[in-house]
Amino acid sequence: MPFRPRAGQRTRPSEDPTRDGPGRDPSGRGTHRPCACSRRGLGPFVVAALLCAAPRPAPAGVLTRAELAKRFPAPFVVAEREKDLPVWPIFKQSGPPSFQTDLVGYAFESADLAPIPGFSGTPVNLLIALNTNGDFIDVTVLSHHEPVFLGGVGEEPLVKFLSQYKGVSLKQSVKIGSGTAQASRIGSTNVYLDGVAKATASVRIINQSALSAALKVARARLGYSGGRDPDLVAHVRPEVFEPKTWRELQEAGLVRHLLLRNRDVEQAYAGTDAAGTDPDALARPDEPFIDVYVALATVPTAGRNLLSERAWQIMNGRINPGDHVLLVMSKGRYTFVNDDFVRNSIPDRLSLRQSGLAIEMRDLDIDAPLRDIGQPELETWKAFRVLGQAGLDPGAPVQVSARVTRTRGIIYPERFARDFTLDVPVPERYLIPAAEDQKTWHSIWKSRGWEIALLVAALALLTFALATQAPVVAKARQLRWFRPAFLVFTLVFVGWYAQGQLSIVNVVALLQAAMAGHSWAFFLYDPMSTILWLYTAATLVAWGRGTFCGWLCPFGAMQELMAVLARLAHLPRIRTARKTDRWLKRVKYVVLSAILVLAVASLHLADQAVEVEPFKTAITVRFVRSWPFVAYAVALLALGALVYKSFCRYLCPLGAWLAILGRFRRLDWIERRRECGSPCQVCRNRCDYQAIDPAGRIDYVECFQCMDCVAVYQSDELCAPRILERKGRGWRSSAAPRAQSAPASADPVGR
Repeated sequence: MPFRPRAGQRTRPSEDPTRDGPGRDPSGRGTHRPCACSRRGLGPFVVAALLCAAPRPAPAGVLTRAELAKRFPAPFVVAEREKDLPVWPIFKQSGPPSFQTDLVGYAFESADLAPIPGFSGTPVNLLIALNTNGDFIDVTVLSHHEPVFLGGVGEEPLVKFLSQYKGVSLKQSVKIGSGTAQASRIGSTNVYLDGVAKATASVRIINQSALSAALKVARARLGYSGGRDPDLVAHVRPEVFEPKTWRELQEAGLVRHLLLRNRDVEQAYAGTDAAGTDPDALARPDEPFIDVYVALATVPTAGRNLLSERAWQIMNGRINPGDHVLLVMSKGRYTFVNDDFVRNSIPDRLSLRQSGLAIEMRDLDIDAPLRDIGQPELETWKAFRVLGQAGLDPGAPVQVSARVTRTRGIIYPERFARDFTLDVPVPERYLIPAAEDQKTWHSIWKSRGWEIALLVAALALLTFALATQAPVVAKARQLRWFRPAFLVFTLVFVGWYAQGQLSIVNVVALLQAAMAGHSWAFFLYDPMSTILWLYTAATLVAWGRGTFCGWLCPFGAMQELMAVLARLAHLPRIRTARKTDRWLKRVKYVVLSAILVLAVASLHLADQAVEVEPFKTAITVRFVRSWPFVAYAVALLALGALVYKSFCRYLCPLGAWLAILGRFRRLDWIERRRECGSPCQVCRNRCDYQAIDPAGRIDYVECFQCMDCVAVYQSDELCAPRILERKGRGWRSSAAPRAQSAPASADPVGR
């Protein structure tokens, strides 16, 4: 990995960073002893796997000093890993080994500093090299278990994404987006890293891991200790404006005042060689030295009252969202800018600090006048811009300091400086408080607002239709078009476009995150999956697994649509025998148990086991994958065209998981008549999922909520008891022949 040296601090020969130190356990993990257990009911295999999931330590760094030294060959030297911070200082020899060496940066692993779980439930571990200026030298992946990069889109897009960090500074705002700013990315305030299609949430988690780990090192070793995250600060309320006079602005705390008299400055130099060197101060101690006023002009009540309309327009035309403008006004014998001050530059007599960290501000060069609102006669005023990426938090106190410098001597003058500081807080009523989680997921949800709105609207429609058994799902004619239309929406929008396919990978991720003691907040990086999981959890309690498996699973929708096409092509439909069907439905619980056990025992094997789901191939990467995976997915679809939704019914581990949780449903929501099952068998014979037993009872664990039986129950043309009732007849006797299913042409959804 190339390392560009920078001038930095030095070590004495006695502090040779090349001396050997103890190595590290390359695994960085503790031991784990699985337990054996069993439990009756609710899927014994699955419960046993879950009870065996004893907690284990979170993954830690895996590199040793010797391995790292291979990545930084001579003239670079890798020092011992520091004890108080898991970083390796990197030095560059400036001469023979006995000479001094320059510190040029730090190398560290993200898993040691910011173990943010990915979608596998385990953190991505990155090797990050940061120079002493806070610039990324390189970012490479050491290990990861992100499903989309494991056989999905492949490793190459991940490597290409990480290569974009080279040269990026922590002082810049790093965003995942278009590459429009790539040409001027070095040195600019905003950096846009090109994301990876079909892996948006994963790269955002990886980006957060890299930034969080690097910022911890920068704050501890590079003087960033007081820095704030630009996305975790309060914001000005742009809609709050109140006309106020100068006096009212001061009373409201929007204009702050600092008056320094000559005697105040003289007193600050008392006891130093600079005392008594200002004759004017000694002659007129009570006269003002500088009378300065400061306001945050981006607060509309302050800026629009103080600035003329033209000045206000100029200011807003020269700043970006998130920037702040400090308006500094003064009078007196001392000015806050010197006589040779250059417009658009940084003032040398003023400084801005917050939480101990210096923040840069630069002149905006506004040549329009102030508004006359009763202020005293001011001699100098300027507006200074603070970039949003600097992380200035208007919700916390800001210090503006005026520096006064005195000199003593002529040939080699000695300089003395004193800073006089003014606190500039902003009243809370003019601010939006900082959100605790904006950095991690808030902006993602905002950027996908219309997608979220469309999904929520579709879920609301589905909930209304199912809960009220509206005609679109309870009448055969309406159901014939509504269900296929909704399944197309699920496949195209939820699956292929929004990438909202839920998966057993999500369950494994939650399990592994829980074992490692990690938060489940990583799910918030994918708003579609989060919303669907919350909705699925709610409907599990009400109706069981059928709502998701029957309506919201993109691969399930693809299977069902393939079955419709197969029927139109007059392909044969194979209906498994009842006993065989019952045994095959148990296979998915065995598959689920195996995956959960592997998730506890081996991350690598678990990554391979979850490929039993064809979701990544068919939905995430849309069949753009190596041929064995594509052949497997196509084979399952072909089988499903003959044996109705065979994967969902017999093999799907996610379906098994939902079926187990669905046992806790609260409602038996499908109405039955006394004649259902005895003697009428219409619904059972028509149920493609074979979720109705001969006695007419609904097996809600296997019900996919397709609403076919509800449409039959409500139909005067399909329900045998209703047909006989309309004809004024009942069942002749218990020995009468059982009703057979209606012809295929009368199928409510045309299957």
